[in-house]
Amino acid sequence: MKIAVIGGGPAGLRAAEVAAAAGAEVTLFDTKPSVGRKLLVAGRGGLNLTHGEDFSRFVTRYSGPGQPDRFWENLLASFTPADLREWAAGLGIETFEQRTGRVYPKEMKAAPLLRRWVERLRGLGVTFEMKHRWTGLKPGTPHELEFAVDEERRTFTADAVILALGGASWPLTGSDGSWATLLESLGIGVNPLVPANCGWETPWPAEVLAIAEGQPLKNLVIRAGDHEAAGELMVTAYGLEGGALYQLGATLRAMPQPRIHIDFKPTFTAEELARKGSWKLSPAAEAILRCGVPSSISPQDLAARAKACPVDFTGPRPIAEAISSAGGVRWDELDANLMLKKLPGVFVAGEMIDWEAPTGGYLMQGCFATGTMVGIAAAWK
Repeated sequence: MKIAVIGGGPAGLRAAEVAAAAGAEVTLFDTKPSVGRKLLVAGRGGLNLTHGEDFSRFVTRYSGPGQPDRFWENLLASFTPADLREWAAGLGIETFEQRTGRVYPKEMKAAPLLRRWVERLRGLGVTFEMKHRWTGLKPGTPHELEFAVDEERRTFTADAVILALGGASWPLTGSDGSWATLLESLGIGVNPLVPANCGWETPWPAEVLAIAEGQPLKNLVIRAGDHEAAGELMVTAYGLEGGALYQLGATLRAMPQPRIHIDFKPTFTAEELARKGSWKLSPAAEAILRCGVPSSISPQDLAARAKACPVDFTGPRPIAEAISSAGGVRWDELDANLMLKKLPGVFVAGEMIDWEAPTGGYLMQGCFATGTMVGIAAAWK
């Protein structure tokens, strides 16, 4: 079995590893001079591999329009967060779980893990073809792939193809989403790629920015529609960033007028705050709370605002800045093994598929789990 893997991110590397371990002859292609570019960028923050929360809660973190019922529950049961930590241990990379539940390599670096992973892949016989930009696919038995290499055209045949080219965030790492046009030309439905896990823009008044820009807003609960998230935010010149906001991205994108309400004092009721008459907030939180309200506001009204301070957004930050993207290959184009129904023998993994998850290790876990699935399926096709 001759398998081509296109894309050298976590999903592609994992698919290549699993397929090669099953005895397939694997060649991995990537447009960049080396693999794992996005992995190394993620590693600047310590490389959050997965999350240690309860499994029943973990599987609810994944969403996407039209995804099969219980898909993530079944998939992640076959490659769990514990399995991912065990895999890292097999590379000699010790991991630990933070108080927040996030799991990191003990060294808080991506480079040692990536280096050992590539060594393992070479030991399994995986061939690496770098600086190969995928430009075409002629399905058949075998499939014929076309690549641009410098100014030349190169073809390659494979019994099975695994596509793992990522979404459209951080395009300098190779994830530019250009594959969408190619798949659409082959009759594959692709939902537009949009920013996920990203900042949102709001036109702060100058007096707010003078106090709040670059400052964290801690111990919050924020709400958008019927959804809420706890955590922190960061005030920026263009609006807000932060993990709590990232969790509400899908909800905000669906709103005609994206808006959140910030609860600056989630451990108190509005009535309790009004009775207190005054309470302590950071200067940044105070500036946002009092923005646009008269100094004569009553204690009751200020307390109500502290529990639901509105912030209207004009839109998300550009997709090139986003940590991840939503959109991608539609679920109805895929079978139970993530093979394209219209292109038998061609599989899709990772962020090319229309799913999303918040930061916290869920994105990485999803890429590893889908890579594992398609690696097995392609090798046994």
